[in-house]
Amino acid sequence: MRKIIAGVVLLAFIGLWIFLAGTIGSWLATKNDWLQLAFYVFAGVAWVIPLRPLLRWMNRAEAPSDQV
Repeated sequence: MRKIIAGVVLLAFIGLWIFLAGTIGSWLATKNDWLQLAFYVFAGVAWVIPLRPLLRWMNRAEAPSDQV
């Protein structure tokens, strides 16, 4: 169940991240090409940082159950 919840949250976050990165990147296109390139490199890597706790939680071992 944990992986399903994390998967849904992950997909929603990535969708929002792509929308925001595209919006900001298109605005930066009017400013400077190098600034836009630097932003896209940053945005392409930085999405992992806020999702790291979610990925750790998703892959954490389940507590052993007392059922026999």
